[in-house]
Amino acid sequence: MSHADDTAGTRRDFLYYATAGAGAVATGAAVWPLVNQMNPSADVQALASIFVDVSGVEVGTQLTVKYLGKPVFIRRRSPEEIEAARAVALSELPDAMSENPNKPDSDASDENRTLDEAGEWLVMVGVCTHLGCVPIGDGSGDFGGWFCPCHGSHYDSAGRIRRGPAPRNLDIPIASFVDESTIKLG
Repeated sequence: MSHADDTAGTRRDFLYYATAGAGAVATGAAVWPLVNQMNPSADVQALASIFVDVSGVEVGTQLTVKYLGKPVFIRRRSPEEIEAARAVALSELPDAMSENPNKPDSDASDENRTLDEAGEWLVMVGVCTHLGCVPIGDGSGDFGGWFCPCHGSHYDSAGRIRRGPAPRNLDIPIASFVDESTIKLG
């Protein structure tokens, strides 16, 4: 038995391992772009949640911000607006069962639509549920809330549909207070 026969197995084994390793690296390099393209893009990840400073919002006014390409109304309601919204019976509402994602299994009562227990902060997606127009705020509707100029839907001071073709109340986004002057959307 010669010296060349002793090392032949080791060379062959090395070539097998080197080929398998190179194949694994090449397969990984080919598959990674296919897997990575399923991840959300950077612009979508950046908009997944935003922080809104509400320290400058006075009682009785609202702030409109853009979130996920849609306007979001952040309203600091006055005691009169809260009282008017809480005086409405659920039986008077066309959509009495719309749910707040921040409070699962909730109805459309004013207490369930607001962000805080006192009912001062109301956060809603500012898109009419009829055909997607942006309602006009500041009490312009017949019920002290929002009015959609496109087809005449009227919302009350809690963003609930009261009259018109809109089938649902204004949607509530996922939101929470981070501290007393900052709201996180998303």
